[in-house]
Amino acid sequence: MQPSPTSDRRTSVVDPVVPPPGRRAPSGAELREPPVGGPPVGGPPDEASARVADHRPEPRHGEPAAYGGRVLAVVDGPGTADYTDAADYVAHTITLRGVVRQRLVTRALVGHLPPAPARLLDIGGGNGVQALEFARRGYDVTVCEPDPGMLAEARRGLAEAPESVRRRVELVQGDGRDAARLVGAGWDATFCHGVIMFVPEPAPLLNVLVELTRPGGIISVVGKNGPALALRAGLQGRWRDTAALLGEPGATVTAGAAGAAGATGAAGAVGTAGTAGVAGPGRQPAVQLPPGDDPANVAAILTAAGSRSLAWYGIRTFTDHLGDLLPGPDVDAVVDAEWAAGARDPYRGIARLIHHVHRRTG
Repeated sequence: MQPSPTSDRRTSVVDPVVPPPGRRAPSGAELREPPVGGPPVGGPPDEASARVADHRPEPRHGEPAAYGGRVLAVVDGPGTADYTDAADYVAHTITLRGVVRQRLVTRALVGHLPPAPARLLDIGGGNGVQALEFARRGYDVTVCEPDPGMLAEARRGLAEAPESVRRRVELVQGDGRDAARLVGAGWDATFCHGVIMFVPEPAPLLNVLVELTRPGGIISVVGKNGPALALRAGLQGRWRDTAALLGEPGATVTAGAAGAAGATGAAGAVGTAGTAGVAGPGRQPAVQLPPGDDPANVAAILTAAGSRSLAWYGIRTFTDHLGDLLPGPDVDAVVDAEWAAGARDPYRGIARLIHHVHRRTG
């Protein structure tokens, strides 16, 4: 018998090693984490609207009660941040780039997930956009998210959804690496979308994803495509950033451009022009990448943890450089074009994000 996803739930802890997802600086500046344990933003709707485990994070024994100003991420170039906090992330999700990402991930997953109703766990699920989409499709979805601001946004979204959707979504505040004790194992599928680029070392979190998934279940991970990070800068005409992200000798960077290398400060740590078209999970980049930005490394970790790759897709080959442009009447055609590109070479290899879909083998 599979363990219940809601059994043995205890107070969660936000580990200072694993930052909440979706936090970026607005203009290339370093982003520092606020203190742990702040009150949630807003309040939950009534219990009929959403089942919410509102745990306030507490420091582990022997650990400080607040983050010590550790750098989480810097963005690749001034003015190119997708979002800086929960409110900005919500705003980002309604831009063309946000819509393209969510719809491409959904389209890929419907071809791999077991039929509804199946139990899905979304680690770092943010404001619940993906969870709501799959709940509308009849799945039971639990979101495990460390950021109380994101959970407040998710509650707002749930409150506006039909009751038939609300009752299929559960929100749990907690660190993804603690998910085994927070929500149990045996899930039909586990998601981790847009999180690993903010984690200094992705292996512990990726290992948890496989551990929580039942044998034969699906693991879905979305992360940056490190070898192709220069593409956005080039298409936006930021030539100094482009040269730096391509590792050109002597190239100088504008504020924050080195952040595309995972906040390492090394301008040449991202890749070379020769790697842009070979970013697939089965291929090795020519230079070392931050662990969470290297698709080959992410795929290797998932495989070593006990899964096999079913497919990988590129996300935002054509639209990533368009900033905060809102979807137009041609949004369906845009998504169709991005889908076609993201499923084939050479286009998927230069997309901004890579979507890995694996199956647990044992």
